[in-house]
Amino acid sequence: MTTADRFRAAVDARDLAALDELFTEDVRFYSPVKFTPFEGKPTVLGLFGVLLRTFQDFRYVGEYTGTAQTSADAADAPSAVLLFRATAGGRQIHGIDLLHFAEDGRIKEFTVMVRPQSAVHALGEAVHAGLVADGLVPAPAND
Repeated sequence: MTTADRFRAAVDARDLAALDELFTEDVRFYSPVKFTPFEGKPTVLGLFGVLLRTFQDFRYVGEYTGTAQTSADAADAPSAVLLFRATAGGRQIHGIDLLHFAEDGRIKEFTVMVRPQSAVHALGEAVHAGLVADGLVPAPAND
């Protein structure tokens, strides 16, 4: 079973412990709503906890494998693109997860791209609220 297969199975089962085994310690997660990546396994696992609660009717609908340049160092790395459909904040989402693998097969970089723009906005708001609720980011200051 490939890392991509194991990842899909962990997401389907909403199994954070299984995801923990699949990420490198210095994993980077590139979000569609934030320019800088989330970095490090504890942060990325916390984010996945929020994502797994936020998405409704999440399902993978396709997969492509090959190689692609990573964002961190522009090195070619084995990669998989997982196509998904979901609902978040009442919006239908079409998206892809781009996984880059380290030499040991674990996920070292993870990029999410979603459409349409209205879904990106709804997803961003829902995820931010979850991150605040879980204490992973500070609450917005009241002016």
